[in-house]
Amino acid sequence: MTRRRSLPETTAHVRVTYQSWQQGRLEGEVCANEYVWQFQWQFPKGGLKIEPSLGRALIREPLGRFLEQCDYQLEAGGDYSFTIRARL
Repeated sequence: MTRRRSLPETTAHVRVTYQSWQQGRLEGEVCANEYVWQFQWQFPKGGLKIEPSLGRALIREPLGRFLEQCDYQLEAGGDYSFTIRARL
């Protein structure tokens, strides 16, 4: 009998605060456990700016994937979440 190890998971919560299709920009906040970051995504250029720097390396890749997968579904004022396969 083999035991399956479950991967650690953390739920990240995203709030979109600004959206402009003309400027190609999306801004908001992402929270995971005790961490809180502000982000700005320039989607035509693929640029993702995240502040503050504390823990930024932990969220950059999963947040970028989430934004790319859901970009046209995200609206200013909306609250969203996604799962990160790590414990933050």
